[in-house]
Amino acid sequence: MASGSLDVVWRHGVRPRSGTSEPKIQVHRYDEHTFALRQSKTVSYEAPFLYLLFGNDRALLLDTGATDDPARCPVRETVDDLITRWLSRHARTAYSVVVAHTHGHGDHIAGDAQFVDRPLTTVVGKDLSSVMSFFGFTSWPDQLVQLDLGGRVLEITGSPGHHTSSISILDPWTGFLLTGDTVYPGRLYVEDMPAFTDSLDRLIRLAESRGVRQVIGAHIEMTRTPGRDYPRGTTYQPEEPALQMTVDQMRAARDAAKSVADLPGAHTFDDFIIFNGPSRAAVAQQVIRGMWARLRSAT
Repeated sequence: MASGSLDVVWRHGVRPRSGTSEPKIQVHRYDEHTFALRQSKTVSYEAPFLYLLFGNDRALLLDTGATDDPARCPVRETVDDLITRWLSRHARTAYSVVVAHTHGHGDHIAGDAQFVDRPLTTVVGKDLSSVMSFFGFTSWPDQLVQLDLGGRVLEITGSPGHHTSSISILDPWTGFLLTGDTVYPGRLYVEDMPAFTDSLDRLIRLAESRGVRQVIGAHIEMTRTPGRDYPRGTTYQPEEPALQMTVDQMRAARDAAKSVADLPGAHTFDDFIIFNGPSRAAVAQQVIRGMWARLRSAT
């Protein structure tokens, strides 16, 4: 089993008017076969996390980020460099890559265009039919299917609610449960609440039965003050909490979602905020908060 650490000081943007810069992509080596990448907040305020998992026979890149411009965010160049280094250490030449997604929203698939012409690479489509076909789902979403990378077998289940084709991936090698935008320290946007709570129920059962050590999503949007988030559009977040969450925090998200299932709108909890349905007024307030924050930082 892997024995790395996620105790990372993630780059969280650049202080306005500081004259400093940050890498377009931050790379963290969890262990020899596991990498977490974060897109810079100066490239996109979403600053999504991507995951590169190596097996003996092929690798999985989970999500491709929020921009298709390789000059602004060189996802493929970064991934190719990591793969080249890994292959040189393990005396391999031909090696395939699967590019898949936690779900089909733009900030997770925009970099796909950088991989469409890459040799020995399969880019999984973002729609539900493509996801089911590639991974072999015959009973969506509650089926548990496997993706064998060669000596590293990932277990994948559907986790709709935030997005129709959302998946979550259990990696027994690290003990990670990769949850995309279903569970993370931020704003949990729920399109379908019954599907969302059902997904969380199944993820909790999976985590309990498989000894999950870390629940890891795709963004950080909260501050270290319980119940306080950074406004949407924020590009500097110096008081971020850890990316990784616990199974107990996932249980809290499930319980919170069930408690507000019949209450549309935004509902604030210590480690996340649940947006039940379109929540237009709450989203508009987020936009206004973000504009106000940017105006203050510019003066």
